[in-house]
Amino acid sequence: MLMKKIILAFIVIFGWFAELKAQDPQFSQFYAMPLYLNPGFTGTADQHRFNVVHRNQWPELPKAFVTMAASYDYNMRFLNSGFGMMVMQDRAGTGGFMRTNVSGMYAYKINFKSGWVVSPGLQFGYVMNGLNWSKLTLGDQIGFNNTTIPTTSDQDVRNIENFGFFDFGTGIIVYNKLAWGGASVYHLNEPNQSLIQGGDRLPAKYSAHGGVRIPLYNGPKEMDRISSIAPSFIYKKQGQFQQLDLGFHFHYNPIMAGFWYRGLPLSKDEYNYMRQDAVSFLFGLRFDQIDVGYSYDFTVSSMGPASGGAHEITTSYQFVASKSRKVKRKEKFIPCPTF
Repeated sequence: MLMKKIILAFIVIFGWFAELKAQDPQFSQFYAMPLYLNPGFTGTADQHRFNVVHRNQWPELPKAFVTMAASYDYNMRFLNSGFGMMVMQDRAGTGGFMRTNVSGMYAYKINFKSGWVVSPGLQFGYVMNGLNWSKLTLGDQIGFNNTTIPTTSDQDVRNIENFGFFDFGTGIIVYNKLAWGGASVYHLNEPNQSLIQGGDRLPAKYSAHGGVRIPLYNGPKEMDRISSIAPSFIYKKQGQFQQLDLGFHFHYNPIMAGFWYRGLPLSKDEYNYMRQDAVSFLFGLRFDQIDVGYSYDFTVSSMGPASGGAHEITTSYQFVASKSRKVKRKEKFIPCPTF
């Protein structure tokens, strides 16, 4: 039984090694999944907003990392509140490890006459983890000539297939029509994520982010549709992992483009490698209610381009179903800047 647990531990550790340092999945098109970045973004659209992201990281490696996420949030203006929910599923490694996170979000909007908005938010969710045993081959399943044979492994090992834990986070953003800044903390309770007996706490994830949208045209057009450039940044720290994302987005209606660098090139990690990950190239189209985007990450870390980089596809849909009669005129809606 002990040997089987050791084998299983090695499967998980080495099959998931590269992602363990980062702990949580990350998105190059972070603006397309704002609730994942900070719960304070909940309800910052005009009314209804749907977001979907699909990310395939290191596709040249066998069964690497595939992450899918979907979110919905609603701006209830007469309560100065935003309500939202997010579902994210992350599949990793040849062992079919899968993590599903279902979260609810709430944010309260404090509007100032100067045109600034402060939006503190909360996130509460439940995470389900599990292994797909049909994709695992343990030592006692290997017969002669490397053929697999049925196994009757100890039930104690099989029982660790699925487990779950509660997860909590918080964040705050401050913004007006042209600038934004904020900070968030996820995994405040640092839940135990161990697959076997013992403790393996998921470290709290801290992030700080901000940016500014610089219009390139001063004519009589809608503010969110004129040409602009938006430089921004995100700094993240989780356990021993830390990272700085620097880049910009350019918008020339209906085209979006962007370039990002991800890493900390002036420092080294505990293995004496430079803290650099990838450069990302983004392209997308913006329509009246729908935005679609594609990005490719070119790996510049020690892993090199042989990993296949990462592909990411995003869709965002926003619409206003009806105007609320309960909103006072002086409480004019102030949108969070489009990244």
